[in-house]
Amino acid sequence: MSEHIPAPARQHDPHPAQPRTVLLRGGEVHSPADPFATAMVVEGDRIAWVGEEGAADSFADGVDEVVQLDGALVTPAFTDAHVHTTATGLALTGLDLSAAGTLADALARIRAYADARPSDRVLLGHGWDTSAWPEGRAPSRTELDAATGGRPLYLTRVDVHSAVVTTALLDLVPGIRDRSGFHPDAPLTGDAHHAVRRAAYATLTPAQRAEAQAAALARAASLGIGSLHECAGPEISGEDDFTALLALARQGNGPRVVGYWAETVASAKDAERIRELGAIGAAGDLFVDGSLGSHTAHLHAPYADSPSHTGTAHLDTDAVAAHVAACTEAGLQAGFHAIGDAAISSVVD
Repeated sequence: MSEHIPAPARQHDPHPAQPRTVLLRGGEVHSPADPFATAMVVEGDRIAWVGEEGAADSFADGVDEVVQLDGALVTPAFTDAHVHTTATGLALTGLDLSAAGTLADALARIRAYADARPSDRVLLGHGWDTSAWPEGRAPSRTELDAATGGRPLYLTRVDVHSAVVTTALLDLVPGIRDRSGFHPDAPLTGDAHHAVRRAAYATLTPAQRAEAQAAALARAASLGIGSLHECAGPEISGEDDFTALLALARQGNGPRVVGYWAETVASAKDAERIRELGAIGAAGDLFVDGSLGSHTAHLHAPYADSPSHTGTAHLDTDAVAAHVAACTEAGLQAGFHAIGDAAISSVVD
């Protein structure tokens, strides 16, 4: 049972504050309305005028501020159409191995990071890429155990479709060695990777998660990104992470977040549950396959460096068609993650 309580009446302000007016001039303003524009006037949160430098003089005395662009480019805010916000924030605030030039360098960075964060339940990192390392391989579990002092560590490859972990993290996931994608001493992929990721992210407190999400949103805003498409799902970040992000985005003045939830839809009930999470589509990272770098993208022909392997197919053509049909009937956006040529063929067919 619920009771509707009306909101208090808004008080009328007889002297509302005037919006601040700013003239930006001397740049290059990207505007279909005026391809030669070099200046613009902003009143509060609205663009009031866009035009050329000569006409800007008539506004100069009537604005609160004049900003000299010195040739800078002004554009509408950008959209990043594929984001994992929490993971991005953790990469920004955690261990980033993207600059590691060798395996030895990566292990040294892992060791220093572990020493600097003695209270973290699970050490989190991102960005390693063996393609340019002279050693030509990922760190072994024995090496990681030694570098972390035997603590749980979750470390994703640059494409986020595989990870190396310590023995202590494996011990947190019952039956992990029986899952597909488990390799005794090589990066984890597929179901095994998803399982250790869930275990690692489950250790985050709400405060740590909010800190990571806020860091990612702030970084996006600093790059001129005004809209993020969060590609979430049950195998990626979890419902609590997804709904917390959408709530955080609604509270702030940062980028708008549009949410997609990667789960197949078989009925109107499935579609309604996805809508209730706040998602506009059952799409984003709904995996048809994986990634090329982790050798999980689904190919028609074998990998050149792995002649017996063609990647991993998670959804076939029939499953793709059924999902699109169910989403269309429910009025929900459908979409997929497809990288390899065989995976793309399944979606197109």
